[in-house]
Amino acid sequence: MPQLLEKVWRYSPFTAQGTPVEVSQLVVAFLMLVVGLLFSRFLARRMRSYLIDAKSVDRNSAAILARVLFYLLLIIVVFSALQMVRIPITMFAFLGGAVAIGAGFGAQNIFNNFISGLILLIERPVRIGDLIEVDSDFGHVTEIASRCTRIRRVDGVEMLVPNSTLLENNLVNRTLSDNRVRTSVSVGVAYGSPTKRVAAIIQGVADGHPEILQDPKPVVIFQDFGDNALVFEVYFWVEMAQMMELRRVRSDVRFSIDELFRKADVMIAFPQRDVHLDAAQPVEVRLVGVTDSR
Repeated sequence: MPQLLEKVWRYSPFTAQGTPVEVSQLVVAFLMLVVGLLFSRFLARRMRSYLIDAKSVDRNSAAILARVLFYLLLIIVVFSALQMVRIPITMFAFLGGAVAIGAGFGAQNIFNNFISGLILLIERPVRIGDLIEVDSDFGHVTEIASRCTRIRRVDGVEMLVPNSTLLENNLVNRTLSDNRVRTSVSVGVAYGSPTKRVAAIIQGVADGHPEILQDPKPVVIFQDFGDNALVFEVYFWVEMAQMMELRRVRSDVRFSIDELFRKADVMIAFPQRDVHLDAAQPVEVRLVGVTDSR
């Protein structure tokens, strides 16, 4: 049995340009590649965490540097493994054409997403931490990997979106230039309400909220004569890091408007309908008292 293992270990399945390549060499090369891959990934992640913690560069630049370091280390590991086990590098020249054809037909999406990921990291139309909208889904970018980008939706669900999708399809980046976002709150009041006073109350609510920016200043618009209400809308800007912050500010504004309207006897309108009966003869209307069944 030991002799059989020794024979297999020393067996040469093929030669490369006259140099025999033994099973032992292939096994050692494979182990070196696996260990080198794991070490390269670990070192790249450590460097990325160090740069972010030390605040030497921003998270996107740290991701780019970590990606470059990983691939450089991987190339060094591959060539070092081939040299240490004395496998001639020239043998891969014969496989280059077949690999290229196979990659062209079988791995188009993989290479497309890989190149798209590099473009995202270099051009930075989408950065780590940005709040983006993809197919009506809102979320923060948490990682731009080789194949896909990880997006954490506002409800906590993780989305994995192919990198090519972010480049080829329409995408809304709400925090590309800064974190300032404009939003609005609409309210309808009953007909006959003092419109100037209503506008002043809404303006005071927007001006008094501590998280609403005053540059640009909030604007109150008399939006429309609606079917059941006089519609007002206030537009304002906020600094937003999370989607929930925007919803909370809008909620605060609605609470304040409702409270001040109650104090000022301004009625918030609700749907109303007038029913007209077109009858050939008068309709008899009778009031019937409630009888006591006890």
